[in-house]
Amino acid sequence: MMVLLVIVAGLGVVTLLVILFAPHIRKYAAGGVCMSPARLDGKTVLITGANTGIGKETALDLAMRGARVIMACRDVDKGEEAAASMRAAYPEAKVEVRELDLADTCSIRAFAQKFLRGHFLLTSLLIGLLKRSAPARIVVVSSLAHNFGWIRFHDLHSQGSYNSGLAYCQSKLANVLFAREFARRLKGAQTSIYCAVAEELHSISGKHFSDCAPAFVAPQGRNEETARRLWDVSCELLGIEWD
Repeated sequence: MMVLLVIVAGLGVVTLLVILFAPHIRKYAAGGVCMSPARLDGKTVLITGANTGIGKETALDLAMRGARVIMACRDVDKGEEAAASMRAAYPEAKVEVRELDLADTCSIRAFAQKFLRGHFLLTSLLIGLLKRSAPARIVVVSSLAHNFGWIRFHDLHSQGSYNSGLAYCQSKLANVLFAREFARRLKGAQTSIYCAVAEELHSISGKHFSDCAPAFVAPQGRNEETARRLWDVSCELLGIEWD
């Protein structure tokens, strides 16, 4: 009986805390909101994985700002369904679906060739176009999960052992390191939308954002030596050279 009373009392405390902090919980769950009114008329935006989740919402928002949006999707049929829903929501949306499997280097090269005439190779192949189209922006979407990731250079492909959670964390850390190293080499969905359109970020490069504001980056995500090493390994695996 005494245990039951403790449980009930505990539930009461939890319920009270939920009620008190409900507004803050809702705000956290909703995330930051991009308030920029910037238009993107005449701009072309390429979004990978644009048929679902953050990619889809980002594609719709940027299309509503007047941009021509290229939806690079592994599943073209699902991409067309997403594009149709965007046109239904915003008839003036200029969205195009293109096939792209980032896990297939042949698919990436074919896509890049078609567009000109895994993110790393695609960006490398399109960098010339981006420079000629300046001012241009590359937005790399990562996650808080990067805080728990480590780059396992001895087994990058997890062939020795595989854990989906650890692999995801490593991939998100790789995104952060890629952005930082890429920014160094190029010197001279709400948060993703904000990074793509906010005028105040014109001169900002290689930074990590969350909820439309600069965010903490784990120490392993700020390691320049690791970033350079990962970059070099990526180039070697893909058979490309960076000038």
